[in-house]
Amino acid sequence: MDPISMLGIKIGMTQIFNNKGNAIPVTVLELGPCFITQIKNISSDGYNAIQIGYLEVSARKLNKAEIGHLQRKDLPLLKHLKEYKVESCEKFQVGQNIITNELKIGELINISGKSIGKGFTGYQKRHHFSRGPMSHGSKNHRQPGSIGAGTTPGRVFPGKKMAGRMGGYKVTIKNLQIIDINTEKNLVIVKGSVPGKPGSLISIRRAQSK
Repeated sequence: MDPISMLGIKIGMTQIFNNKGNAIPVTVLELGPCFITQIKNISSDGYNAIQIGYLEVSARKLNKAEIGHLQRKDLPLLKHLKEYKVESCEKFQVGQNIITNELKIGELINISGKSIGKGFTGYQKRHHFSRGPMSHGSKNHRQPGSIGAGTTPGRVFPGKKMAGRMGGYKVTIKNLQIIDINTEKNLVIVKGSVPGKPGSLISIRRAQSK
């Protein structure tokens, strides 16, 4: 069976208690409903994939190409589109609705999202470097120190770990266990943390069974 794939948003984190009284940190997700907006196959595109859409919006939030792509297939206007590769396209149809009732409590999923942006940060926070000496007279508390290698090569190598923009990149957390599902409100509770801040877009994919 192909891994189920859905888009949604992160609601936030909380904790629940199990039967033994242990606190379990969990993240609440709102997944779907998603619509299949396009099907690609080997004969026409060279690979099998489905494109799904999420979050219905007004026409003014989309450009003409996006509106035409969706209206041509009598689909609602969806803000987010994402493509997932599948082994076979036979069981999928354009316009098919994907909702949380296809997930099961206890199974594992992979969740991808954009990490929280930290802005421009120093080398210690960004790369976990140690600080300089804090004794009297030291002027190297949080300074990066020497970054070059002297006369030869006489330049700084590309990729040098220095201060810069931190966060705001794609992060995938694998094998998060589903604790509970509310199909009426499209809510899924997973064990552990999920990248991004509350309200950010996330995508999930059922973990491949070994």
